[in-house]
Amino acid sequence: MIGRGHYRYGKMAHVTLLRMPTGLAAAISAVVCATALVVAPVAMAQPDHQPGVPGPGPAPGPIAANAPGPVATQSSSCPDIEVIFARGTDDTPGLGTPGSAFVSALRPLVGGQTVSTYAVNYPASYDFLAAADGATDAQNRIQLMSTQCPSTKLVLGGYSQGAAVVDMLAGVPPLGNKIGEIGSAPPLPASLQSNIAAVVAFGNPAAKFSNPLTGSVFGGRAIDLCKDGDPICSGGRNPFAHNDYVSAGLTQQAANFVAGRV
Repeated sequence: MIGRGHYRYGKMAHVTLLRMPTGLAAAISAVVCATALVVAPVAMAQPDHQPGVPGPGPAPGPIAANAPGPVATQSSSCPDIEVIFARGTDDTPGLGTPGSAFVSALRPLVGGQTVSTYAVNYPASYDFLAAADGATDAQNRIQLMSTQCPSTKLVLGGYSQGAAVVDMLAGVPPLGNKIGEIGSAPPLPASLQSNIAAVVAFGNPAAKFSNPLTGSVFGGRAIDLCKDGDPICSGGRNPFAHNDYVSAGLTQQAANFVAGRV
């Protein structure tokens, strides 16, 4: 829900609404107008990889839902931990700023276990309906890893619009119960939920509507962090707070939480 250094949220949201029926556009417009304009985080170089390109472990590919097959054995190329992270709107391709900081903070805390990353492949643009593409891509990656690397502990995360991607997988409506499942993707199948060791969210829009991930199917495996004053995830009015997850130490807090679960 952010723009790179410009107050463009309202304008671009209007463009997206033009694609919708009048009644739906009015409903979402009411939600958008209730949310303060936000400045984009400062972009930083991503050390891991581009969206959709994995680190160690199996390469991504299309997975047929409920496809039959033999029970997988763990390959020696599989990592101990994989972080599957969806960046925020218009953030640097790859894991984005908070995602990269979170992974960097996590690695020294896991006792020498190998950590790979997967950047969710979706536009992260001002076409917010495309967030559902991210949920589909993340689900495909989870299914692939669960099949080919069943012992790998999966960490699912997202920032801002990327947190909304995670909301969809948790069956949480990103824009509140009044909007509901409109524009959302199906939740992660129950058969895959147990493969998720931990979930992290930063600046989650659903938290603004009292639907944090801590109350979802991921429950005690989730940490849903909202910086004080962030208008995207709370009733705050400080747009700069939405950029402050790294410097405020919240990515480190999330890493500490996840390290205790992997």
